[in-house]
Amino acid sequence: MEMIQSRRSFLKTSLRGAAALAVLPDIIPARLLGANAPNKKIQVAQIGCGRMGRSDLGNVLNESQARVVAVCDLDAHRLAAGKKMAEEYYQEQGEQGVNVKTYHDYRDALAAPDIDAVVVTVPDHSHARLAIAAAIAGKHIYVQKPVTYNIAEAIGLRRAVEASRIILQTGSQQRSERPWRSFRAASEAVRNGRLGQLRTIKIGLGVDHPCGHAPAPMAVPANLDFEHWLGSAPEQPYMERRVHPQGSLEGRPGWITTEDFGLGMITNWGAHHVDIAHWAMGQELGGPLTIESQARFMQHDAWTVHTTYHVEMLYPKQVQVILDHKFPTGIRFEGDEGWVFCTRGEESNDTQAPLRASDPKILLPPGAGGVRWMPSRTQHGNWLESIAANRQPIAPIQQSARSLEACAAAWIGMKLKRKLTWDAATEMFTGDEAANALRSRKARKPEYDFELALKTAGIA
Repeated sequence: MEMIQSRRSFLKTSLRGAAALAVLPDIIPARLLGANAPNKKIQVAQIGCGRMGRSDLGNVLNESQARVVAVCDLDAHRLAAGKKMAEEYYQEQGEQGVNVKTYHDYRDALAAPDIDAVVVTVPDHSHARLAIAAAIAGKHIYVQKPVTYNIAEAIGLRRAVEASRIILQTGSQQRSERPWRSFRAASEAVRNGRLGQLRTIKIGLGVDHPCGHAPAPMAVPANLDFEHWLGSAPEQPYMERRVHPQGSLEGRPGWITTEDFGLGMITNWGAHHVDIAHWAMGQELGGPLTIESQARFMQHDAWTVHTTYHVEMLYPKQVQVILDHKFPTGIRFEGDEGWVFCTRGEESNDTQAPLRASDPKILLPPGAGGVRWMPSRTQHGNWLESIAANRQPIAPIQQSARSLEACAAAWIGMKLKRKLTWDAATEMFTGDEAANALRSRKARKPEYDFELALKTAGIA
C-alpha cells in the first residue's frame, strides 16, 4: 500500500511559513549526490497528460537524467493514458514490472517524498496555482508557457521560486538548440549588433477563429473532475468545447480559445516570440514603455478570445515591436544595417528557410568576446542539467515573467482600447487604475487563491 501523506497534513507542513522555507539547505535531494548514491536520476511527476502533457512526458522520458515515477490528471482517461505511455516506454527499454504511480490530485503528488520535480502542463489559468504549490513543497518545476495566466501570477510565482530556492524552467523551447536553432542564431546575431542600431521587430503569431458553435452547457463526463479543473476561473457550466476533447488525446483543447482559461494568441504564441524578442534586445528583465493595441474578439461563440490584432509596443532605445495578424508567423528584426527573420521549420537553402538574413554574414557565429547563449541541447534536458548543477536554466522565471507581462499588457490594451504606459521597475501601469486592475483576477474560491497560499507560506 502506498504511503501517501494526507492532504491535510501536507497543507499544514507546506504552509508553515518562511521558517519552513529557511530550513531547505539544498535544492538537490541527498540521494542524488555522491558516487555511491543508489539513485542518481531525478524523479519526475508529469502533471497534466493531455496533448502537450504527453509531449512533455515524452521529452522527459527521453532524457537519461530523469526517471518518470508518477503521472497526475483530473481526467481519468488521460491519467490512464499517461501511465500507459510511461510504463510502455520503460518496458521497451527492457524493464520488467514497471509501475508508474497515478495521482488524481496534484497536492497528493507534491506530498510524495519520492518525487523531486514536476512538469506542469495544465491549462494556462492553473499554471501559477500548481507551480506555486510545487515551489512551496520544494519540488523543481518545468512549467509550460505562458508561464502564468496574468501579470500578478507571474510576480507571485517568481516570489515563490526565489523563496524556495528551487529550479524552474519555462517551456520556451525556442531558446534551445532543438528542435529549432533558428531563434537562437537570429537573436544572438541581433544581440551582438549585427544589424547595427535595431529599429523594429515585427512578430506574427497566427490567428484564432471562432468554432462556429454557440455556448451550450453539457453534463460533466464521469471521468472529469470539472470543479478542480475550473479552479480559479469564474463559475460556469461545463462545455466540452471549452475544456478538451473527450474523444481524442491529440485534439487542440478549447480552453486555449476561451478567455477565462487562456488569453488567445497574444499569450499563447506571444509568450514564445516576445520572449525571443526580449532576448535579442537585452530586455529579458525589462519590458515595453508604452503599449497600443487593437483587436477583434469572438462574439456569440463558445470561444471568446481575440481573432485579428495589431499591437505596437515601444521599448528602450526607441525599438518598436509590432505584432500583427497579417505578418508571417515568426520574428523579423530590422536594423540600420540589415534584417534577419526566424521561424519554426526544418533548415533549407531556399528563400523560405526558417532562418534567413539580408546578408549571410549577419548569421556568422559571434567572434571572441561576443555574446553567446547558454548551451542548451533541449529545453527539458537543460532543466534537468540545471537541477543537477544547482544553476539557473536557460528560461528562468525571472525572464519568463517579463515575457508574460509584455504579452498580458498587450491584451489589457486590447480590452481598454487606449494607449498604456508600463513601468517595468514596478511592474505596474503608470497612473491607470483600470489597467492595473486587469493585472490580476479574483479567485473563485479561497482554495484556488495563489496570493493566500503565498501569504500562508510566509512568502512576501
